[in-house]
Amino acid sequence: MRMHPEPLLVIPVFIPHEGCPHCCVFCNQRRISGFTERPVNGEDVQTTVHTWLDRKGLDKRKVQVAFYGGSFTGLPQMRQQELLGAVAPFLEQGRVQSLRLSTRPDYINQERVELLGRYQVSTVELGVQSMNDRVLALAKRGHSAADVAQGVPVLRQAGMEIGIQLLLGLSGDTRTTLRQSVEQVIALQPDFVRIYPLLVVQHSELAEQYKRGEYTPLTLDKAVVLAAWMKQRFDQTGIRVVRMGLQAGPELESSLLAGPWHPAFGEMVASRLMLRQTRKLLSQVLSEKTIHLSINERDQSVFRGMKSSNVKRLQQLGLWQRIVLNTDPALPRGTVRLLS
Repeated sequence: MRMHPEPLLVIPVFIPHEGCPHCCVFCNQRRISGFTERPVNGEDVQTTVHTWLDRKGLDKRKVQVAFYGGSFTGLPQMRQQELLGAVAPFLEQGRVQSLRLSTRPDYINQERVELLGRYQVSTVELGVQSMNDRVLALAKRGHSAADVAQGVPVLRQAGMEIGIQLLLGLSGDTRTTLRQSVEQVIALQPDFVRIYPLLVVQHSELAEQYKRGEYTPLTLDKAVVLAAWMKQRFDQTGIRVVRMGLQAGPELESSLLAGPWHPAFGEMVASRLMLRQTRKLLSQVLSEKTIHLSINERDQSVFRGMKSSNVKRLQQLGLWQRIVLNTDPALPRGTVRLLS
């Protein structure tokens, strides 16, 4: 199914690593999320929601409460009911419209999903990371691609919006296995996808592998190229890519050892795709002609690229001087159109 885009306001509640018995080689969620205190309880959840709802300017905005970081359906049932029940009054009052959570693919079954349905959970994100069993084993994920293939239909039958999270740069992953993973995810037809480049953070097993020279992270440029291909492929099949790259934050940046980190990773991917579109359009026009292109007015910085990288590349190719750039607020974001 295809549901509405993500709500304008998402109220985040972090439950780092809760509900997951595994420790993936790359995992150090407490550092990534900045979580260092005791786990949240129902009262904490209600306080958080109240704080966000008391802000001004929310009258016409849809609101979603999202439990991030842990494997929610792996929590004891009483713990799930405590957290979900804390949001129930806001749903009943109409002050919150939906609930979102993330979990592991192997922690999805009929009984678990029925519990979520009773508390009006509308969106479930699965930490899939890869659809290659060897890659998953090397990452010590503790689940298989078959778990994903079995879990998605259960969620779909319950009428839930389905998200899938994928990681770039895992040990053992190649262009071939990555492409196969993307195609397998497309076959499952999730509603949206998140793409994250794998980063090496302190106090993780991957950090030790990196220090011993056993793991080499992707370069930033290669990660951007691969993410651009993935986004383009998902776009072609109507699957939304709602995020590329991790959210910037002091905890993540202070713990980062290596990897393709950039706070504007998603914008870099979008710029790469716009350059690709532009070059394809230019190849269709006789070399001596002036070329009139149109983009969404909000895409001007993305079109030019970080530090005008796209402009410089077009200048190197002798193409920039032929371009007349127009803006059209009606054009979809990320689109380059050739004007006749």
